[in-house]
Amino acid sequence: MVGVVNKFFIASMLMWISPVAILYGFNHNLFPGLGQLSPESTTLWSGIFAVISVNVVIVFYIYSAMKESSDKHVPDPAFLADAKGSINQSGTTEGDSSSDRAKEE
Repeated sequence: MVGVVNKFFIASMLMWISPVAILYGFNHNLFPGLGQLSPESTTLWSGIFAVISVNVVIVFYIYSAMKESSDKHVPDPAFLADAKGSINQSGTTEGDSSSDRAKEE
C-alpha cells in the first residue's frame, strides 16, 4: 500500500512541477534558440510542451500501475463471506416475490 501511495505522490508532484518548469524555462529563455521566437510563439510552444509533459507523466503512471503484479492483492475472506451471504439472501427474496406474484394471479 505504501508503494502505491508513493507512486501516486511522485506522479502528482511531476504533473505539477513539469509544466511549471517548462513554462518557466520558456519564459526566461533557458532553452537554446528561444530568443528568436515571438512572444506569441513562445507562449504557444510552452503551453503545448507543458500539456505534453503532463500526458507523458500520466502514461508512465498508468504503465507502472499496469506493470504491478496482481497476485499480491488477496480479497478479505470476511468480505467474501458477507458478499456471498448477501447474494444468497437477495436470491431467496427474489424467488419469494415471484412466487407471491404467481399466487396473486
